[in-house]
Amino acid sequence: MILKLILSFAACFALTVVAGSHLVPWLRNIKAGQHILEDGPTWHKTKEGTPTMGGIMFIAAIVVVTVIYTIGEIIDGRWEHIFVLLLALLNGAIGFLDDYEKLKKKQNLGLTSKQKFLLQLVVAVVFVLALRLTGAVTANLYIPFANVTVPISEWLYFVLAAFIIVGCVNAVNLTDGVDGLATGVSIPVMLFYTVVAALWGYKTIGIISAAFMGGLFGFLVYNFHPAKVFMGDTGSLFLGGAVCALAFSLDMPLILVPLGIVYICETLSDIIQVTYFKLTHGKRIFKMAPLHHHFEMCGWNEYKVFAVFTAVSFIFAVVSYFAVSGRFRI
Repeated sequence: MILKLILSFAACFALTVVAGSHLVPWLRNIKAGQHILEDGPTWHKTKEGTPTMGGIMFIAAIVVVTVIYTIGEIIDGRWEHIFVLLLALLNGAIGFLDDYEKLKKKQNLGLTSKQKFLLQLVVAVVFVLALRLTGAVTANLYIPFANVTVPISEWLYFVLAAFIIVGCVNAVNLTDGVDGLATGVSIPVMLFYTVVAALWGYKTIGIISAAFMGGLFGFLVYNFHPAKVFMGDTGSLFLGGAVCALAFSLDMPLILVPLGIVYICETLSDIIQVTYFKLTHGKRIFKMAPLHHHFEMCGWNEYKVFAVFTAVSFIFAVVSYFAVSGRFRI
């Protein structure tokens, strides 16, 4: 199994790098450039016109590698990793529609928030329903650190699951605001899933997690500062879908609290900023939200933001491992 994980990682890394060498020039040629928000950091205006929708390169690589390395399991009827892939792909499709609308309108406004929310909600409910009908998950909540499982009612599980999925997808999307940030933060997350899946014997989940890790490393070749391409909502929503889908496929969605701490902090900073701004009629807690922009305004360059946020993500991935390690002995 370890060999397959290594091969999955290496193959996805190589395919992503090769795909990127063709995709980036093509996106430039069709003028698929990112439009930068006027209220963002002023120095981000230099990024205007950088190709977006670059997430396509690692999406394609992950799909190809996952299918090739799990074809035997697919034929045998083991579909848990395919459900992960489908949730990610459906959210990626929503992101693609959003990116397309932005490019068509030539401004940083795509689908409305209501449109995205409704589409994501439908996708989330269908995903959870598929997992429940196939018996891949139970209507119980595994509590990390405490190493106990709490049974809850079916309807409450669906409501909670839909909330977690939609929230997680958008939190990952919100983190994608500095060169390489969402990519770097998500690599330790995928490493966690790969290690845990290998220890628990979830072969297909380990393979797809390793493929994601390889794809993200490959994308970082083009996305590290100064970025030659952005993943766009196509890539960030696809990635967000995978982050939460993998937690559900291992039947422990609450692990997303420590594991996704950076995503959560980014989202909370935005919520706090907006709420405080409205309540105080114009005052702010952060210099700019979400959190990565606050640190930029405090003088951090993009290298430092990337390094610190990625390091924090890695630390909490280790913490998350110990939070569920008791489950290995059950």
